[in-house]
Amino acid sequence: MVAEIPLKRHVFTYRTLEVLGPEHEFSIVDENLKALPIVDKVIKDFHGRIVNFVELDNFTFGKELQLHVLEVKPNNPFKSPKDFEEKMHEAVLRLGDFLEKRYNASLLGTGMHPTLRLDETAVWPHRHRQIYEAFSRIFNLKQHGWLNIQSFQLNLPYADERDGVRLHNLLANVCAYLPAISASSPVYEGHFGEYVDNRLRFYMENQKEVPSITGNVVPEYIQSFRQYKKSIIEKYSLDLAKAGADKCILDKEWINSRGVIIRFERKAVEIRVMDEQECVKMDVALSCFIRALLGGLIKNGGSQLSPTGTLTEDFRAIIKYGLNANVLHPHGPTARDVCNYFLQVAWDNATTEEKTYLPFIKKRIEHGSLSETIRAKIEARMQKTDFDEAVLTVYSKLLKSLKDNEPFF
Repeated sequence: MVAEIPLKRHVFTYRTLEVLGPEHEFSIVDENLKALPIVDKVIKDFHGRIVNFVELDNFTFGKELQLHVLEVKPNNPFKSPKDFEEKMHEAVLRLGDFLEKRYNASLLGTGMHPTLRLDETAVWPHRHRQIYEAFSRIFNLKQHGWLNIQSFQLNLPYADERDGVRLHNLLANVCAYLPAISASSPVYEGHFGEYVDNRLRFYMENQKEVPSITGNVVPEYIQSFRQYKKSIIEKYSLDLAKAGADKCILDKEWINSRGVIIRFERKAVEIRVMDEQECVKMDVALSCFIRALLGGLIKNGGSQLSPTGTLTEDFRAIIKYGLNANVLHPHGPTARDVCNYFLQVAWDNATTEEKTYLPFIKKRIEHGSLSETIRAKIEARMQKTDFDEAVLTVYSKLLKSLKDNEPFF
C-alpha cells in the first residue's frame, strides 16, 4: 500500500487496542489469473457512476492506485475478531459473486499478483488522479512497487498521545519481524523472486527519489506527536517541495510510507508491513496475534527497545530469508525464534476469542509463511508440469481459499 488517500469518516474515540480496523487489497483476475483493470467499471456497476469508494451496509470498497486492485474495508472497526471474520468474509463473497456473474472474474489475495506484466494494468484515471499525477512527476509509477503490491493493513486505536507514542514505539520494535509470518509474495512476472517477501523488497525502493518518505520502512522511535510531525511529516514534505511536488501531496500524514504510521485523523496507529493473506481468517489471525502481543508487552512494562539500526538489518534479512533469517535479537538468533517468543507473549495475554486464531500463527511459524508454502507447492507441482502451469494450479487453489475462507497450508 502506498500513499493511501483517506476516506472521510467521523473520528470515534476508542480505548487503546479496543478495536481492529482492517484494510484489505485484492486483485481482480480472470480464470487464467490474468489481472483485469476494471475497478472503475465495478464501481460504476454498483453506484451508477465512477466514484472513489462505494459504501454498502457493512463494508466499503473502492479504488487503489492500481486499476486492477480493489480495496475493501469495514464501515466501522471490530471489537470482536469473530465479527471481523464474519463481516469481511461476507464482503469478499458478495463482491466475488458479483464479479463471477458479471465478468467471469474472481478476487485474489496475496502480496503480489504472480504473473502481472506492468503494461497489463494502469493507474486510476478518475477522481483524485491529480494526486497520482503529482506522484508521477517525481516517481516512476511504472514499477512493481507502485503497480503490483497488495497489503493487509491494520489500524489499532490509541486513547491519548501517551498511548499513541507507546504503541508506535512498540510496533517499531516488533514490525521488522512480522514479515517472517506475513510474507505471501514469492512470485512476480511469472518467476520466483529472490526474496521471501518481494512486495516489501519493491516497496523499499519505490520512492527512492525522496527517501525520507519511506525511511528504512522500520520507523524511528518518537517522543511526542509534535516531534513526529516535525521530524517525519515536515521533513518529507520539505523534501517533496524541493523535488517540485504539487501542494496536494504536501503536509499529508498518509504520505508517510514507513511500515508503521500514525493516523491522527483516525486516532490510530496503522501497520503496513504485512502482505495480504490468502483468506480473511488469516488476516484475523494476524490481527489477533498483533493486538495480544502489544497488550502483553504493555502489561509487562514494555520491552527493551532494540536500536533502530539493528531492527533495520533484521528487517532486510527477514524479507529475503523469512523465518530462517539470522537476526540480532535478545530472544533468539533466528526470526523463527523471535516469532515464537512473540507468540508466547501473545498467548499469555490473549482473550478466549483471540486464542481460537493463534494456532494458525503457530502453524505458520512451524511450517513457513504463506510465501514459503506457495513456493514449496509450486516446486512440488513442477515435478509433473512446467512452471507456468504450476503457478496457475497453485494460485487457483488460493482463489478457492479466499472464497471458502480456508487457510492454505
